[in-house]
Amino acid sequence: MKYKQLPYTSFGDNNVENPNKVVRESLNKYLYHWPLFFLSILICVSAAILYIKNDIPVYSIQAKLSIKDDQKSSSTAKAALQELDILKSPKIIENEVAIIKSRPLMEQVVNQLHLWVNYKTRINYSYRDLYEESPVQFELLTPVKKIKTRTFDITIKDASNFILKNEDGSSVSYAFNTPLKNELGTWILKPTAEIEKYIGKEVQINIEKPEKVVTAYQQLITVTLDKTAPIVGLQMSDEVPERGLAILNALISAYQVSNIKDKNKETQSTLKFIDNRLASLTGELTDVEKDVENYKSSIGLTDISSQSQLYLDNVQTNESKLNEVNIQLNVINGIERYVNSSNSSTAPATLGIADPGLVSLVEQLTRLQLQRNRLLATTPEENPIFAPINSQIHSTKEAIKSKVDGIKSSYLTTRKQLQSFNSGIESSIKHIPGQERQYVSIKRQQGIKENLYVYLLQKREEVALSYASTLTDARTVEEPYYDEPKSNKKYPIALALLGGLLLPIGLIAGRNTIKNVVLTKNELEMATGVPVICELSHSESKAPIVVLNRASYAIGEQMRALRTNLLQVNNRKGKAKVTLFTSSIAGEGKSFVTSNIGASLAASGKKTIILELDLRKPKITGIFNLDNEQPGLSDLLNGEATKEEVIQPSGVHPNLFVMKSGPIPFNPSELLESTEMEVLLNELRFEFDNILIDSPPLRLVTDALILAPLCDICLYMVRHNYTSKSELDFIQEVYRAKKLPNMHLVFNGVHMDQRYGYSVDYGYFADSDKPSIVSSLFKNFGTRF
Repeated sequence: MKYKQLPYTSFGDNNVENPNKVVRESLNKYLYHWPLFFLSILICVSAAILYIKNDIPVYSIQAKLSIKDDQKSSSTAKAALQELDILKSPKIIENEVAIIKSRPLMEQVVNQLHLWVNYKTRINYSYRDLYEESPVQFELLTPVKKIKTRTFDITIKDASNFILKNEDGSSVSYAFNTPLKNELGTWILKPTAEIEKYIGKEVQINIEKPEKVVTAYQQLITVTLDKTAPIVGLQMSDEVPERGLAILNALISAYQVSNIKDKNKETQSTLKFIDNRLASLTGELTDVEKDVENYKSSIGLTDISSQSQLYLDNVQTNESKLNEVNIQLNVINGIERYVNSSNSSTAPATLGIADPGLVSLVEQLTRLQLQRNRLLATTPEENPIFAPINSQIHSTKEAIKSKVDGIKSSYLTTRKQLQSFNSGIESSIKHIPGQERQYVSIKRQQGIKENLYVYLLQKREEVALSYASTLTDARTVEEPYYDEPKSNKKYPIALALLGGLLLPIGLIAGRNTIKNVVLTKNELEMATGVPVICELSHSESKAPIVVLNRASYAIGEQMRALRTNLLQVNNRKGKAKVTLFTSSIAGEGKSFVTSNIGASLAASGKKTIILELDLRKPKITGIFNLDNEQPGLSDLLNGEATKEEVIQPSGVHPNLFVMKSGPIPFNPSELLESTEMEVLLNELRFEFDNILIDSPPLRLVTDALILAPLCDICLYMVRHNYTSKSELDFIQEVYRAKKLPNMHLVFNGVHMDQRYGYSVDYGYFADSDKPSIVSSLFKNFGTRF
């Protein structure tokens, strides 16, 4: 009974990706390299543990200041000075934030705490700061103008001596408190109370440029502002919390002292003005009193009539008003000179000025001048930051000038009216004796001077009280404090585990990307569209013919599967089937597959012959150990030998024969295109059941294309982990152009393990033992890295 042979159909997945399959294949690919993951995680976790053991905790130190608004203050001292404009100007809190971090204040802190020098000792693989625990203290006796960066190591020999390691590697012993000299200047090392704890240990002393240290701490300290309070927050981080506390305390103290100095600078200018005015009035009052004394002595005046007293009272009242106008005019003139003067270092007083707009403008000008003076202490005058301040000063002066002109005009009119009134009174008292009139005039001048003197003297005492005050507008709300640092031990371990996983993944993915070779059947079919007729696993055997070897049972079964698929595809009846084996490049296994499929066909009872038509680099001759003395195909095609002389038994099976290539010709392509080649194949079709042709790589030479029209089926070799993906476009082009008849792919040399999505049931093979879990894990151990 004859069975009908069905045509072969490829069992593909129609290019449909199964997400679960993709995930499973990707997971298997990475699990195959488990030793690499294990080693990577081990190294990363070890590094994390080492880091944790040597990590020095960093503390966060914080403090809070309250900046008081003078305008809202209700203290007794400030209430007594309501008339002094210096106490009416509120602070600009944003400016105070900048002042706290200003370079002059930070320089004071660095120099006060000697932060430009620090001491460290080595513990394991890191250094620990010895602030407040240092066994020695570095002190400059004759410092140079600029301190240079310098690091030197000492070893505490005993409580009285130390060993200094020089830059050239030599060591010299010195006694403590011995003056030493180098580029830093003359310096000494003093032992501290901690000296006994560090005998025999090494201490590193680091000297930094103070300017560099100031810059570093300016960047390290964070100043925040809560405008609603207003509260200024200070924060910094340091591995030594005591040093952080000392720095913030010193910074707050320096700011408070600076605040008091700035506050009293304005008061000092007013006090200076009053002192100068009192000195002038003292002389004037003395002269008037002498005039009264001399006049009474000359005329013997002892009493004044009631009429004279009445006129005198009127005149004094009018003169008092005139005096107030003159005082205000004097103050206005002082303000006018201050505004018009180019040197505005001393602010004028605004005593007696009733116009609040002018007082506010003078106050604003004074504040702007102080702000400009502060910036001049730390910033060159050419800096663009002065442009807005100078513009504000100019505009304020112009506003003051305009205001002064109006007020001055008003006061001059008032004074003219009062003087006119005085003239009327004086004309009314002409009947009073001339002596008494002169006495009244002198007495009037004395009263004016006395009133002004008493007024200024009272104000001087009030201003002096404010100047002597040490109260500051900055109050410490929260003294500097720190909390225990939060533990970060879990983060390095977590990062190490993550890094230990990601590094091998990146390495494997990057290696596959760079290598750019075909790894799976799926990507082969997706890229080319050519059906894969069979997958052949990688053979560890050194024997060229493995299909007849019982020890190579798996590869033998795959060859038999290829034979079955080949017979289904090539179902031509009658004459022998001609199968062409080719590939893109050399080394993809054409000769190996041709030889083994020939042996498999012969073992199934098919009379088979292999034609070694790779006339340039033949390999079939070596696989079957053929006689080199016997003529080959090149001789046959050249007409120098007969077909019977070229055909040789394979030696591996009675049904398998071979026609070797023979001597390498100079015109292989022309021989394959000859009529003799076509005649040879037609004759062999009647003598054999299967004709297998081993041809050269198609990408390199055209021999395979010459033979293709004479063949029934073409098997194109693609080798796993060897064939470049760039060749797949060429294979697709050949397939679409139908340059090879009945073209199928053979995926050769596949490493069928879990990294490529394969799972082989070794227990099914009768003569092969299923490997244990341990042996599977450690199989090809080196490649798993």
